[in-house]
Amino acid sequence: MTLTGYAHPLNAVTGGSIDFMLHDDQHGEAVVDLVRLLHGDENPLGPGLVERTVAAGLPPKTRVGPQQTAKGSHAYVAAPAGLLTTDGLDRATVVAFIRPSIVGGIEQTILGNLDPQQSAGFSLSVSPDGTLTLLIVDGAERVELSLGKRLAPQCWYLVAASWDRSANKLRLTQKGLLNRWNSLVGTAPGYDLDDSTERTVASLPPVRGACFAVAASRDADGRVARLYNGKIDRHGILTSFADPALLAEIATGAVPPADSLLAWWDTTHGYTDRGIGDEIHDIGPHGLHASGVHRPIRAMTGWNWDGRNDSFRLAPDQYGGIAFHDDALIDCGWTPNLTLTLPEDLPSGVYALRVRKDGREDRVPFFVRPRTPRARIAVLMPTFTYLAYANEHLAFEAPIAQAICANTPVVTHDDLEWKAEETWGLSTYDVHSDYAGVCYSSWRRPIQNMRPNYRLPAVGVPWAFPADLSLIWWLETKGFEVDVITDHDLDAGGLDLLKPYRALLTGSHPEYYSLAMLDAVEDFVAEGGRLAYLGGNGFYWVTETRDDEPWCIEVRKLDTGSRAWQAAPGEGYLATTGDKSGVWRARGRAPQKLAALGFTAEGMDESQPFERLSDSFAPAARWIFEGIGTHELIGDFGLGLGGAAGIEIDRYELTLGTPPHTMLLASSFNHSDNYPLVSEEIGYAFPGRGGTQDPQVRADMAYYTSAGGGAVFAAGSIAWSQALPINGGDNNVGRILENVLKGFVEQDQLPPSG
Repeated sequence: MTLTGYAHPLNAVTGGSIDFMLHDDQHGEAVVDLVRLLHGDENPLGPGLVERTVAAGLPPKTRVGPQQTAKGSHAYVAAPAGLLTTDGLDRATVVAFIRPSIVGGIEQTILGNLDPQQSAGFSLSVSPDGTLTLLIVDGAERVELSLGKRLAPQCWYLVAASWDRSANKLRLTQKGLLNRWNSLVGTAPGYDLDDSTERTVASLPPVRGACFAVAASRDADGRVARLYNGKIDRHGILTSFADPALLAEIATGAVPPADSLLAWWDTTHGYTDRGIGDEIHDIGPHGLHASGVHRPIRAMTGWNWDGRNDSFRLAPDQYGGIAFHDDALIDCGWTPNLTLTLPEDLPSGVYALRVRKDGREDRVPFFVRPRTPRARIAVLMPTFTYLAYANEHLAFEAPIAQAICANTPVVTHDDLEWKAEETWGLSTYDVHSDYAGVCYSSWRRPIQNMRPNYRLPAVGVPWAFPADLSLIWWLETKGFEVDVITDHDLDAGGLDLLKPYRALLTGSHPEYYSLAMLDAVEDFVAEGGRLAYLGGNGFYWVTETRDDEPWCIEVRKLDTGSRAWQAAPGEGYLATTGDKSGVWRARGRAPQKLAALGFTAEGMDESQPFERLSDSFAPAARWIFEGIGTHELIGDFGLGLGGAAGIEIDRYELTLGTPPHTMLLASSFNHSDNYPLVSEEIGYAFPGRGGTQDPQVRADMAYYTSAGGGAVFAAGSIAWSQALPINGGDNNVGRILENVLKGFVEQDQLPPSG
């Protein structure tokens, strides 16, 4: 049985309020309390699960029960009474440009107003046998018309369904619209995709139904059903029985005559330089705009894409494609069970609502920053990265994960139960049911791998959120006063959020970054701030949110970088902001330019220690290594595969923008061949790119100062912070970090590097 929930917002502020949406399969009362999370990894070498109960005025118990989740992206029209249900539909033609991605096996609605509860309405759909089908039903009367030629997946068509009650006739048409670029197959084979049929019946039922929907309909219980997979471009309803000549004209891109339109949804309408929203504009006489649900994917190539331009910003008329998926989930839409007002004096930190019922428990995490900064050090929790990995399925769905991780997945009963249900959506490391990459991820749903004691099945170690708690525990144990802030706070607040702080610490894997975040951190260092980059593979993927919907990130994986999927040609720009996605390196912002280090390898078999290099003995860096022996291995221990340098690692590289006066303090060696050089470094493929042969496969430790009084200390390894808890926090990884933080906070003028 599942006991779970989510918090909104994920990034709370003292004095503000936070809602908790909870779910359990069985109705009943749950015991709830507020806890401050300090550590999560239950590895016996560390402190284990550490949390503190906080008095917050919560009721001791709350009612919980099942909350329904309806997956699947689609759109609906809230039309005035009669329109699209009865008025004007006795004689009509429904038209759409479509590119189905799954053909056969399931019924998928393209357009319609079918109301199963009243047994009334029409639908134009892809039938389970893969053919185009028109259904008109009214009570016991039912008329169905299908074509004989199966639709081809990933190919563009114009489809049309016409009916005329006065003549009792119907026509169904599909016309293939392949060009050299727009579909999976090209023009050379000469495929004939066209088909058409017409029938006269004894009696045609009246066409009346319920809410008009795109890419979905409803079942008898009123739930979203028969979800469509694929793209839909411009579509509409004509008030005539369209003849073949008119359909042929529409197939060239012509908008039907205005006096024949009931509605015409122009999916290219609404683009700006900053992207496009979820509303699909009707340019017909009634303005019946459709509202997207679960973020139907915009900024996608349409039926007329000619391959010349790679962005809607250049040719918006060729970007009418909207991709729909039956497993998309952005917002569960649950009802809050509790609302908590946070005290103004609540310490900043990582918190959770602990929920216990019938011997089961869950912790619903969130972050609290102070309304007014209190500390001189801020810890930047990488919430964009948490969302990017939210509910990832790699251990179950990606056979290559075993090769990458050099491990057989280690799964728990909870992992298997969660996978069996597959209720809470996907991560940006997964693909949809039609194998298209997942580009959106949201916090408005339970995130099962964002729990304090979660371990990544593919590796068997904490990842992201639970890994970052090792840093939180160490800071608390060592008595450092810090404010906890999040990527979402930084994306909204920019440099102004950072200015009150002397030092900024990253999490273990700050991989996903917006332009506003990257600019803010860069300006922070330039203007005198001190950055401790304590992770691997940071500042990597271009990721954005809408200003008014920060809970949902968007990222598109392009043709470079270590990626779980790759966007289709022409689809690399974000609908959210209009920015080109992919890796920051491909946009002239390689991580080395800010952090001195950038991604070089990943491997999940074992981690290694750092070894000091000559720069670490120079006067400018000696303070960092106070208390560290000349030949002492740094971090030959850790909760992250037994060392401080591993999992994902970064290196110093002058040709990618490492500031030339950067001091290279230490490096790791002896990584296995399960640490191959990352793909973006490889022009030609040849043997010898693993850790035993390629000198670029290493984790580096670096330090540089800025002209404005700022500085960067970088330990390029995901495993670094997970070494901090060993021996109760008293170890040489902690000694170095303690030296760095004290120097960053206490010294007005740091020793200049280089």
